[in-house]
Order: sequence, then structure tokens, then C-alpha cells
Amino acid sequence: MEQPNTTYIDELSGDNLEFKQKMIGILKRELPEEIEMYQSQIQNSNFLLAADSVHKLKHKVSILGLEKSYYLAETFEENLKNNSTQLQNDFEAILKAMHKFVEAL
Repeated sequence: MEQPNTTYIDELSGDNLEFKQKMIGILKRELPEEIEMYQSQIQNSNFLLAADSVHKLKHKVSILGLEKSYYLAETFEENLKNNSTQLQNDFEAILKAMHKFVEAL
């Protein structure tokens, strides 16, 4: 499994440490909230709303350098739109890794 990283954030921020810290702060604040929202929607079997949450989370997947995981998230989003939870466990493993990584930043 791919490991989250800050390569994209580093490239985007260049030498601007303040910008990098703002990006990390946004991730630390938004990621747990978005994961919680997604989990609530899945528990309530509201797959269309869960697909919207996955769509938002996909961007964080990308920001954390998880290229292969981005494509998995994209497929999972489409599955949810078709009332299928196929790939749910894989997607949630990605979320767990991202959450753990962001907490440690």
C-alpha cells in the first residue's frame, strides 16, 4: 500500500514555510471532519451522499501523494453512485493511513 507523503505540499509551497503550515493546518482540521461525515453516511446507507464525501476526500488523497489510491477512490465513488460498497474496505484503509499520517504532522 502507498504511504501518504508531503511531496506535493512541499512542491506547491516551495520555500514558503508559512504556506506549507497553512496547508497542513487545513488538512488536520478538515480531514477528520470529512472522514466522520463519510462514515456517518455509509452507516446510514446514504450512498449518494457518501459518494459526494468520497469526491471531496479524493482531493486530499491526491494532496497526500497517493496516486494509485486516488484511482481506487474514483472507482469507489462510482460504485457508491450505483449503490455498491465494493472497495469500501480498501478505501477505508486509505483513510486510516491518511488520518494517522496527518495527525503525526
